[in-house]
Amino acid sequence: MDISIVIPVYNEAGNLPLLVKGITRNLGSLGRSYEIIFVDDGSQDDSCAVLKELKKSNAPMKIIKLRRNFGQTQAIVAGFDNAEGDIIVTMDADLQNDPDDIPALIAKLGEGYDIVSGWRDKRKDPFFSRKLPSFCANKLISFLTGVKLHDYGCTLKAYRKDVIRNMRLYGEMHRFIPAIASFSGIKLAEMRVRHHNRGYGVSKYGISRTLMVLLDLITVKFFLSYSKNPMRLFGLVGLVSIFLGCAFFAVAIVMKCMKVLYITGNPLFYMSILLEMVGAQCILMGILGEMNVRIYYELLNKQTYSVEEKT
Repeated sequence: MDISIVIPVYNEAGNLPLLVKGITRNLGSLGRSYEIIFVDDGSQDDSCAVLKELKKSNAPMKIIKLRRNFGQTQAIVAGFDNAEGDIIVTMDADLQNDPDDIPALIAKLGEGYDIVSGWRDKRKDPFFSRKLPSFCANKLISFLTGVKLHDYGCTLKAYRKDVIRNMRLYGEMHRFIPAIASFSGIKLAEMRVRHHNRGYGVSKYGISRTLMVLLDLITVKFFLSYSKNPMRLFGLVGLVSIFLGCAFFAVAIVMKCMKVLYITGNPLFYMSILLEMVGAQCILMGILGEMNVRIYYELLNKQTYSVEEKT
């Protein structure tokens, strides 16, 4: 199998016939074997029934129906787990992503890239509720991860299967795949793709989702920067806390000697005790983190490096 198209579906019955038609038209012209994997993420409409009817038209489809709504990330993971193609393309089922962009993504991947990410530079969404929060989130994600992309939220992406074969995703982390994969030193490209107004159904995402993305970003930043050496994070915080505690204690002593304020009534004295305790706890947490890292890598026989080629 050359190409797998992974599409999470949640209440998109009206869009599916046109979507399948567009995908089969574009991939059929490539002359390569392909499959379309639809993951029904607990739809409450006729999405699954529509998909089963479309499959009767001999379209190369797989239908995976989840027991309930697990979320877009887990639906994409289910698609990855069942994909047989060497190239995996993800896209939304709402027809806002254009199937006509798929051949261009695959061609770009053939230039030697491991991931090609879509960029909806002319996005057809409300400005204040969708585009503005997305713009701010993209800038923040690019800054913290060091992986510069204009549009992390675009589901239309193409991957080489070996890049994501063993990748486990949680929460809303499907949008962070390029950043997570960069941990292994992949070649990443971004290209402009079309974006359309929704034809049927309603959007399932609101501004509240941005908060969940920010929480996941903290997790991604930790794993990218400190998963192999957590002591560098916790130890640094601990040392700064201990240093500040010592400084506050010294000031409290000076104030007592100058008879400005006695220690027992000086808030700096109690703050110094608190900071010393926090510093000690952070350093102990760093030690425990280092022990867990070693257990994780050695018990599962994982490598702390990534090999691109052997000759």
